[in-house]
Amino acid sequence: MKHVLCLGAGLVARPYIDYLLKKGFQVTVASRTVSKAERMVNGHANGIPVAFDIQREPERLKELVKPADLVTSLLPYTHHVTVANECLRQGKHMATTSYVSDGMRALDAKAKKAGITLLNECGVDPGLDHMSAMKIIHEVQAAGGKVTSFTSFCGGLPAPDANNNPFGYKLSWSPRGVLLAGTNSAKFIRDGKEVLIPSEELFNSCHEEEVPGLGRFEGYPNRDSTPYIEIYGVKHAETMIRGTYRYPGWCATVYDFGRLGLLDLTEQDFKGKTYDGFVRGLVKAKSGTDTRTAVANFLKRDRSHNVLDRYEWLGLFEDRPIPLEKSTALDVVCTLFEEKLQYTPGERDMLVLQHKFGIEYAGGRKERIRSTLIDYGIPHGDTSMSRTVAYPVAIATRLILEGEINLTGVQIPIIPEIYEPILAEVAEFDIRFKEETY
Repeated sequence: MKHVLCLGAGLVARPYIDYLLKKGFQVTVASRTVSKAERMVNGHANGIPVAFDIQREPERLKELVKPADLVTSLLPYTHHVTVANECLRQGKHMATTSYVSDGMRALDAKAKKAGITLLNECGVDPGLDHMSAMKIIHEVQAAGGKVTSFTSFCGGLPAPDANNNPFGYKLSWSPRGVLLAGTNSAKFIRDGKEVLIPSEELFNSCHEEEVPGLGRFEGYPNRDSTPYIEIYGVKHAETMIRGTYRYPGWCATVYDFGRLGLLDLTEQDFKGKTYDGFVRGLVKAKSGTDTRTAVANFLKRDRSHNVLDRYEWLGLFEDRPIPLEKSTALDVVCTLFEEKLQYTPGERDMLVLQHKFGIEYAGGRKERIRSTLIDYGIPHGDTSMSRTVAYPVAIATRLILEGEINLTGVQIPIIPEIYEPILAEVAEFDIRFKEETY
């Protein structure tokens, strides 16, 4: 029986573990909180829950990896290279759903020499976005066409029936990760010109676009899109933009978080401070001026603006203690996100992913293709985010261990050997793309 070590038992782990147990693999689930691992295993005879904290007891990683045939890291991405190095020492395959870091990329030659696979970016975004894009790109190229433009936007959001708060957002992963997106700059190619958006202007650079059947969404660019011209093999593309979807209003709200200093990562002392008092200090509110007015004046917005409605609903103007001592402004916002932006039992989340391709064929014929994935969470069951992240990497794990993927080195799912069987199998879970010309 093949043995898989799953490091982490967070929000997306359950479908991964459940899939592999049902396929007859032995799965050790290692989590800081052993009760989480026990819930994931759910008493299955082939499941082994263990307590493990990679930060406090890194020396135990060696013994956990030893009996495994493949290790999947669902830990924060900062730990992936540590895990990969241990896999290299012991000759074990590894999979993650995270972007390839420079440290991971540097292990490519060693992994090839060791004959092992270090598969990364095998979730949804990154993951299914690569797979579905490459399927169309390869089909177009096989038909003699070339991709002249490519845009791709993805968002994990409340389903329309659960979109019932002013933010148009609920947590399906770490609130810190969601808000840290506001501290990244972005670079992309539009109409043959490179565009650089500094981090402080990221959420002032949104656009709205239609997703058929769902309505309009805001899209903002995601980090550096320019390498994907080479990664995807689309050297004729004059537009290359990858980004994130949110419901309308999100961008202005997070843009103003940044203007207020609420995304700041400088550690400070919050002992004895209230949310209202902290915000008043940020905007240097004058005595006798209510906080909402002071914030509106600072932002140069009308006091009735819906951004202020969102801040008031979230609790930023409330005179109650901040439950932190030494921390950051961003973490203050995270405490309120954790409190207010939760799904209630039975509510569904939604994953929306849309590619748009500009295509040109010999003789000058042009075509536009749209590929759209809309997936919903299961009420009282798995979220869409967990399904779309976990199933691709779970399927890849099985394919590697059964010898159907024989690639070595650092890989992402952009070649048919990886993406074809994964796309075929996720469709069995009703995760499928609709492709159309328009």
